[in-house]
Amino acid sequence: MNKQVKKTDPKIAKPKGRMLDAVALAEVDTMLGSMPRRRDMVIEALHRLQDRQGALHARHLKALATCFRMAEAEIFEVASFYHHFDIVKDGENAPAAITIRVCDSLSCMMAGAEDLIGRIETLVDPSALRVVRAACIGRCAQAPAALVGRREVDHATAEGLLALAQAGETTPTVPAYRDLEAYRADGGYGLLADCLAGKHTPEEIIALLSDSGLRGLGGAGFPSGRKWSIVRSYPAPRLMTINGDEGEPGTFKDRSYLESDPHRMLEGALIAAWAVGCDRIYLYMRDEYPAVLQLLNTEIARLDAAGFTQQVGIELRRGAGAYICGEESAMIESIEGKRGLPRHRPPYIAEQGLFDRPTLNHNIETLFWVRDIVQKGPQWFADQGVRGHKGMRSFSVSGRVNNPGVKLAPAGVTARELIEDYCGGMRGGHRFIGYLPGGASGGLLPASLADLPLDFGTLDQYGCFVGSHAVVILSDHDDPKAVALNLLRFFEHESCGQCTPCRSGTQMLVRMMEQGDWNPDLMRDLDQVMRDASICGLGQAASNPVRSVLRFFLEETVS
Repeated sequence: MNKQVKKTDPKIAKPKGRMLDAVALAEVDTMLGSMPRRRDMVIEALHRLQDRQGALHARHLKALATCFRMAEAEIFEVASFYHHFDIVKDGENAPAAITIRVCDSLSCMMAGAEDLIGRIETLVDPSALRVVRAACIGRCAQAPAALVGRREVDHATAEGLLALAQAGETTPTVPAYRDLEAYRADGGYGLLADCLAGKHTPEEIIALLSDSGLRGLGGAGFPSGRKWSIVRSYPAPRLMTINGDEGEPGTFKDRSYLESDPHRMLEGALIAAWAVGCDRIYLYMRDEYPAVLQLLNTEIARLDAAGFTQQVGIELRRGAGAYICGEESAMIESIEGKRGLPRHRPPYIAEQGLFDRPTLNHNIETLFWVRDIVQKGPQWFADQGVRGHKGMRSFSVSGRVNNPGVKLAPAGVTARELIEDYCGGMRGGHRFIGYLPGGASGGLLPASLADLPLDFGTLDQYGCFVGSHAVVILSDHDDPKAVALNLLRFFEHESCGQCTPCRSGTQMLVRMMEQGDWNPDLMRDLDQVMRDASICGLGQAASNPVRSVLRFFLEETVS
């Protein structure tokens, strides 16, 4: 039996998928310039396109996929994961030329962010200006804070933001800081030179760090000397990452140090890389810090020119608005040009991290202390603590105090001491009722527990932790229920969605609180499921604010 062969009409046959636009390909090739076309450079390439075009157009994403020899779907899934990338599909209008981002996280909410957003939305022409809510932008001590384009604005007003936008003042304002010349004049990079010259051994430096009690100050508090030894024990080649994605609401200490004395951290990083035997350093910096990104680009180039990075190079990588990338394995995925999805562990990144190599990861403040500890001695640092705790801590203090800001205080200081001795007391007309000891995820404690020493492990029995040492002070003008709702909305927005307990748990808690349904039994069940089954620390700690309100503020807040 003869079978009929169905022939395709060549007049109507079309290839599937988006056709490559030759003009768009040429435009993308020009915008990328000499940038390497490697997978780990995808996010950098997306930034370059958005910076030049104001958005990511579908035709350019297709062209970018061609340039990087990747599937268009892969490019799209990366671009769509990060909040700061604006994708314009075929037939859609591009966003307004200037975007105003107003922070609506806790400290800014307490300072009137909601009224600010409502006011500015009535003033702007949406076709000329776009107003969007932003997660914490790390300027909590100057709340309410905003970004006009790439320009940071403290104590923002609607009229002030509009005036900046209309005047086209959208570039970062880089503060005065100690540059390479000034840092070297004060003995900077002398310790690195001594290390490279053999005047110190890696074992000696690691022992000094261990004796000092220096711990990871990004939130986990792992002993730094032990971390260096562990990574060094794995076979070379090894890499180093620096986590500058300071996205925890209430936290801004790393920005403060980078905007004043960036080379102290950079020298600490180069010494760490030398001691552990790392081939390269990848510095991951959040996109919400445009001034920091600009000054780091400048100073790293000066380091290169001066020859300080000949042995270990430093690559600056720019985040794109994803809190989850503060988790170390999600950050590594982002550096590799992927969505910032946390990895399952083990293996830990010390064994198999960036590009599958053993990886040393630190935050900014931890590296900031390396030079002082080696030059002044480990006992000097250890003796700074009080009540049996070791070292100094940089507390980011915001909220209802007279003088918020970064407060350098001994480990083991109390919240009451921070308020009275470092922040000039409570604001007039405000009565202290409680505080966040460790940012959005660290829980809430009542004023009756304000005399507890603040350090790693001291708050465990209360279901709280100090984390990145972000302390937000609450007063009788604040409703703990509203505080918890603000924090849970943040976690709902920032959940990567990879695991159901976090993705669905944050959604359910937010809906319940919005409806006024504070069902203690159901909320505690959700809290336990999220704590036990979430992949990473975001989901495991996201419900801490609710758990704390139920435990410490139940009678006053739950109807």
